[in-house]
This record gives sequence, C-alpha cells and structure tokens, in this order.
Amino acid sequence: MLNLDTGNTGFMLLCTSLVMLMTPGLAFFYGGLVSRRNVLAIMSQSFLSMGWTTVLWWLCGFSLCFSGDLKSGSDFAGIVGNLDMAFLRGVTLTAASPNNTIPLIVFCAYQMMFAIITPALITGAFANRVTFKAYFLFLTGWLLLVYFPFVHMIWGGGILAQWGVKDFAGGIVVHNIAGIAALASVFYVGQRQVRDHPPHSIPFVALGTGLLWFGWYGFNAGSEFRVDAITAVAFLNTDVSASFGAIAWLAMDYMNHRKPKFVGLLTGGVAGLATITPAAGYVSPTTAALIGVLAGLVCYGAVTMKNRLGWDDALDVWGVHGVGGFLGIVLLGIFASTAWNPAVTGGVDGLLRGNPHFFLVELGAVAISSVWAFAFTLGMLWLINKITPVRVSAAAEEIGLDEEIHGEIAYHEAT
Repeated sequence: MLNLDTGNTGFMLLCTSLVMLMTPGLAFFYGGLVSRRNVLAIMSQSFLSMGWTTVLWWLCGFSLCFSGDLKSGSDFAGIVGNLDMAFLRGVTLTAASPNNTIPLIVFCAYQMMFAIITPALITGAFANRVTFKAYFLFLTGWLLLVYFPFVHMIWGGGILAQWGVKDFAGGIVVHNIAGIAALASVFYVGQRQVRDHPPHSIPFVALGTGLLWFGWYGFNAGSEFRVDAITAVAFLNTDVSASFGAIAWLAMDYMNHRKPKFVGLLTGGVAGLATITPAAGYVSPTTAALIGVLAGLVCYGAVTMKNRLGWDDALDVWGVHGVGGFLGIVLLGIFASTAWNPAVTGGVDGLLRGNPHFFLVELGAVAISSVWAFAFTLGMLWLINKITPVRVSAAAEEIGLDEEIHGEIAYHEAT
C-alpha cells in the first residue's frame, strides 16, 4: 500500500531527471571522441535509445523486469519476469513501488532511464562501423535478452537476488554487461578501416563528462530510493571515487607520455564513476577513494592492453565500463560494511569483515553476467547479419556515416 512521502518522491523525480540527462551527456562524450564526419551517427544512437527503449519499456520491459517471477516450474523462473504489467497495466497513481513511500509510476520512470543509457554505452565500441538498421535490431534484442533478464535477476527479486547478490546502482546490471557486450561486438564487427585520431572535439568530451558526472549523483544516490544517511554516503562516494579515478589516470598518462592529457583526466573520472557504482551505498568514503584509485590504474591498464592486442574498441567501452563494472563488484565483495549500510536496510559485510560467502556470490554473479552478455551479443550480431548487413561498406566508412546513412552533416564550411 502506498504511504506517500513527498520528500522521497520529489527527490526521486529529481534523480530520474539527472539519470535522463546522462544519455545526452554520453552522446556528447562519444560525439567528441569520433571524427567530424561521424558525430551525428554516434550521437543519434544514444538518442535513438531514448526513444525506442521507452517504447519497449512501456510495451513489456518494465513488466519483464519488475512484475514478479514466471510461474513456478517454468524454465525461465527467476531469470525474467512475467507480463502482468505489460503496457504499464497496474502502474497507477495509487500503486506502491518496492519502496512504498514513492509511487510505482516514479519507480517505473527512474528505472526506465537506466534501461535507456545501458545499451547506448555499447555504441562507443563499434563506432563508425555499424548500419542503422542493424543497430536498431541489436538495441531491441539486447534489451530483451540481456538487460531485462539481469535487471530482474538482481533488482527484480530473481535468482541472483535470491542468492544474496548486491549491486547498488548497476555494476553488473549496467556497466559490466554493457562493457562485455561491447567487447563481443568488437570481435564480431572487426577493425575500422578509417581511424579517428585525434578526437575531433575535446570540449565536447569535457561537456559530456560533466553531464555524466552530474547525472551520476542521481544514478547512485537515487538508488537508495529514499532520502537518508545512506543516500548521502552514496552521493559523496560517487564524487570521491570519480575524483581519485581522474587523478590516478592523469598520473599514469603523465608517467607514460610526460603530458597531463585532458582526455585521460576525463576518462579516469568516468572509470571511477563506473567502478564505484555497485558499491556506492555499501562502503565508506575512504574505501571509495581506494576504489577510485584502483579504477584509474586498472582501467588504464585494460585500455593499454587492449591497444597492444589490437582490439578496436573505438571509445574504450570495455576498458572503462566492462572492467570497471567487474572490478567494482569484486571490490564490493571485499569491502562491503554494515557499518555504512546496516543489515536492516539491506547492507552486508564483505570478505574483509569475515564474510567470504558474499565475496564468492558476487564473484560468481559477475562471472555469469560476463559470459551471458558476451555469448548473447555474439549470437545476436550473427543472427542480425543474416537479416541485414551489420557492418557498413568500406565506401561508407570512408565518406563518413553522417552523410552516408543520415544524409546530414554536422559541420558546414563557412561561406
């Protein structure tokens, strides 16, 4: 039964708006990193997710995530929800959310913003190489077969939640599965024939980072679904980890190139944000600082390794989000503390506080999510390629996707 708290409800509407802002922020972040002839193509993929994911969320997505399990005995019980709330049936003014102080309609809107940005993250990996039709089909299939099941399994009371898996704001549900899917797409699509070096607009990258960082306060602090001390801890931890991650990455850039690279500073901040996400409401600010440093160092190392191996993850989605999400879940299993989130509010102790079981559960869950996301992504791309070509032609790649696919140009010559 709904026990409306106007403070909690107002806060969650604000957080919903902040998370929505992250997708345009991502569009600017990615748009600045590609060449002038591919700006509109990469940005349009983020904005397409804003539109089409909302349609799918209304149609069946919210129900598959949060309406409850399938009937006992079903092969998919605990993996995906039922269709009782398809077309948002039952999402009314008086229906209560899992936190009964906010209406279900607010909870629905907030979770929809997570669904919008998650597949958009993947697009940075196959930038400049994928046709619009193939991306549309991929967006649809990936949400149905990867994102919705993992939301249900972890946040919707499914099988991983029953195991005791914790993921405060999306280390598995958002970053790990998106980053691993990005790596699978890189292997399937192959290398670019025309590389974008250097980024065409670092100010765009900075603007996108600022919008992402700002929106991330709603992403993490909002995942408490109420205003209390844990909300404040998650808010502070978000900024602390991002800041330490930015400085750690900058230091690595300086050590290796003798230059304090601005793009490195910005990328390190995003790595710190991604890595703290699953642990934001479960650890201390001091631990968040350590997580930020490790995020900067480990994600920098992952990107360096990727470059040496020749994996053409154009915008480092795997190195930042895939590795960051994986690392964050593992560190949550180690550092979680009921001193910062008591058991009565859903907190748990990690390995360092005498709970190896929780650490193993987290490790098992992130291993499962990695294998699932990789396999399903490869399978979907193979199937889509049977329907319509996934990869653009060499001529289109040379001309640029803005003009070839969209018939538009971001920058016109001055007259």
